Amino acid sequence: MGLIGEVLMLPFAPVRGSLWAMKQVVNEAERQFYDPAAVRAELGALEERLEAGEIDEAEFDRMEDELLDRLEVAMTRGTGTGDNGTTR
Repeated sequence: MGLIGEVLMLPFAPVRGSLWAMKQVVNEAERQFYDPAAVRAELGALEERLEAGEIDEAEFDRMEDELLDRLEVAMTRGTGTGDNGTTR
């Protein structure tokens, strides 16, 4: 975009800045949601809830499937905090 285009788009700069900020927030939320270490921690906490009798086996299975799906997506996306999934 040339100089004239930049000048014409100047009134929309706050909107473009807001969109950029929203994209950054979404990217960070997705990174945290699909962090393999966080998903594994949630799996551990879920197992503790089952052992404590807070949830039944059916609820455990449903929630475990959701977490395992997230972990699978995390491994294919390669997101996270440096945990590349080589240790299980």
